[in-house]
Amino acid sequence: MKPVSQKISVLEKIGYSLGDLSANLIFQTLMTFLAYFYTDVYKVPPAAASAIIFAGGMVGAFFNPVMGAIADRTITRWGKFRPWILWTAVPFGIFAILAFSTPHFSESGKIIYALVTYILLVLIYAANNTPYSALSGVITGSMAERNSISSYRFTAVMIAQFIVQVLLLPLVLILGDGDKTAGFEKTMTIFAVVGVIFFIITFLTTRERIVPDKEQESSVKQDLKDLARNKPWIAMLILTVFVFITLALKGGMYVYYFKYYLSEPHLAAFLDDCGFNSFINGLNNVLVNMGFVGFQWPEDAPTSGFSVFNAAGIIFMIVGIAVSKRLADKYGKREVFGIGLFLSALSLLAFIFYSPTAIFLVYISQILHGFFYGLTIPLLWAMIADVADYSEWKNNRRATGIIFSAMVFGLKAGLSIGGALVAGILAIFGYNEQLLTQLPETINGIKLSVSIFPTITFLIGVACLFFYEINKKMEDRIEKELVTRREQKSDT
Repeated sequence: MKPVSQKISVLEKIGYSLGDLSANLIFQTLMTFLAYFYTDVYKVPPAAASAIIFAGGMVGAFFNPVMGAIADRTITRWGKFRPWILWTAVPFGIFAILAFSTPHFSESGKIIYALVTYILLVLIYAANNTPYSALSGVITGSMAERNSISSYRFTAVMIAQFIVQVLLLPLVLILGDGDKTAGFEKTMTIFAVVGVIFFIITFLTTRERIVPDKEQESSVKQDLKDLARNKPWIAMLILTVFVFITLALKGGMYVYYFKYYLSEPHLAAFLDDCGFNSFINGLNNVLVNMGFVGFQWPEDAPTSGFSVFNAAGIIFMIVGIAVSKRLADKYGKREVFGIGLFLSALSLLAFIFYSPTAIFLVYISQILHGFFYGLTIPLLWAMIADVADYSEWKNNRRATGIIFSAMVFGLKAGLSIGGALVAGILAIFGYNEQLLTQLPETINGIKLSVSIFPTITFLIGVACLFFYEINKKMEDRIEKELVTRREQKSDT
């Protein structure tokens, strides 16, 4: 039998990446705006919002290993993982709309509604994203091709991140005509429709090439035993938890940082000096002349400053992603990931030293953070795919789904803890959304949450890499030996 080619076409790489673009329109919204949506839009008390984000998120997190085991044992003519992307596409869109809807209930009714819809959303996210993530481990056995797929995939992630972090708040204000409640519902409806279409494209354009031996038999118990002995998997699981705690914590707190900490007059002056306001005025004039009177960019400095801040970070993340593959191919994924994460942590630490008027330095640190963190973005899931290969190499059994599901568990747990910390820190430090100016202790809590706290969690992630033994030399050895094994089996 002729071995299946591990070379992946550009069309398939783009098709696969659209699945992550779809998921991240929702995921990035949860990570960046869920606490803000609950506290400032739906008017859920911060302490209750913290409990909802943590409890709901952990339900979804613990469902991921279950979903991984189910996906590993799914048998269809389309493969193990691709069908789940198709089956969950429409429910994903529906639950996303429901989670950001704001029916008129009492305070307790709002809490119950928010909890139920958030749980439904994270469950369907697990049923969709766990197989999607595992799919990257079976599209090809080539580690170089996986690096390439990861670059495509996380360029798509950056596009979704740009749309959410740069354009979501302006879209909410524009589509809602200043009403954030209506704006969130309309914006999420657009995201949901686009997401469903892209998930279907992902299903149609991808293919599973790495197929476990038909005679391979393993129980969930055996899979878990294999994981418990897999040191790189343990290291990556803990690293994933702390990386996503960091992203959710700082990402969710930035909107408060711009609204309450940075000086609005100095922020407005910076936007003038960098030419942003002139650009927006020209854009608004063009829209008015075209008859789109209601589609003008909002004028308040915190919203614009927040959008430009996120845009700067994302642009340089994309630069980091662009050079990541070349560096990883030369030096190894582990080394590039560790250095990038460490320098990114130092960039975040700098925020503790900035006064409310140090606008330029705030943006410089965001640019540096974006570039250095961008180096790590395409490597995370490629390293997890390598862990799946490591497990097959060690145990002669492939359990891609449960390995990836465990990592998605780490992602969800980190997101839940980090998102809950945003609302929880606000509650502890006395946040009141009705106040135009927050108390000094509240401001201090916000500042710590974008500097000291995320620096600590990122550095814990760096420490985990000392226990991840798959260096460049071992990567090459594992790939060669697995290729030889598969070719031998295909010839029999």
